[in-house]
Amino acid sequence: MTSQADTRPLAAAACMVGSMALLGFVDNFIATIAQTVSLWQFLVVRCALALPLVGVLAWLGLGSLRPQRLWAIALRSGLVASGIMCYFAALAVMPIAQALAGLFTSPIFVLLISAVVLGRPIGPWRIAAVALGFAGTLVVLGVGQDFPGPVMLLPVAGGLLYALGSIATRELCADESTVAMLAGILLTQAVLGSVMVAALWGGDGVSFVTRPWVWPMTPALPFIALQAVLSVAGVFLLIRAYQWGEASQVSALEYTIMIFGPAFAFLLFGAPITGTMLAGIGLIMAAGIIIAVRSS
Repeated sequence: MTSQADTRPLAAAACMVGSMALLGFVDNFIATIAQTVSLWQFLVVRCALALPLVGVLAWLGLGSLRPQRLWAIALRSGLVASGIMCYFAALAVMPIAQALAGLFTSPIFVLLISAVVLGRPIGPWRIAAVALGFAGTLVVLGVGQDFPGPVMLLPVAGGLLYALGSIATRELCADESTVAMLAGILLTQAVLGSVMVAALWGGDGVSFVTRPWVWPMTPALPFIALQAVLSVAGVFLLIRAYQWGEASQVSALEYTIMIFGPAFAFLLFGAPITGTMLAGIGLIMAAGIIIAVRSS
């Protein structure tokens, strides 16, 4: 645990906001990448570019690359990697505001699973947060206008898988290095991507999920490299935030990505941000803040 002398709340807050700004910025380019290569090719190439950077994090003393319990890292990596893949797939077919709304249902799922499956007590404030976050998700996904189909539920599935990965992090990987867990996610995504690349080899799919390996990948490569570098940088700042600040305080700032993602989408690509989306995002952010503040 971080000692009182090492606690730097302002620096922790700056790192968290900086992390969410980087991730909210770079995730907007997934839709651009999806025009050229497949999700699976993207995951393989990004891993090849990002793993050396993760090695640098280990060299800088931010954690060991060697897991203490390989099976726990593998389970956690499979859950988180699958959740992120659902989110990336959603980014190719829907606005980032909707994809983020689905992914950030994860704190709500964590609360529900902790209460129902693990038997952890929850109070009225966190029950209210669940209802608030669920309402916000329905608003952003546009249920009031047109019930979302299976594609619209992709990021929600990502939120559920990410929540299971978060629970595995606390229950199984509390003593593991953050760097080892990051490397595990990247390697798991690369393995899953390689399997799907092999399965789709020679096919004629044209979507982000069904497209086979594309060569040359010159149009997408700069954006994949940008994704690799800024994603690792974002996680670096995320690690620093949790090293320097109290988790219950800095975790609430993760919801600033709900602001940065749509804002950068508007600035970069002119993606519209409707009043309904803003209202739903506000509800989800409020739910996340309540959960963070009321968590012990």
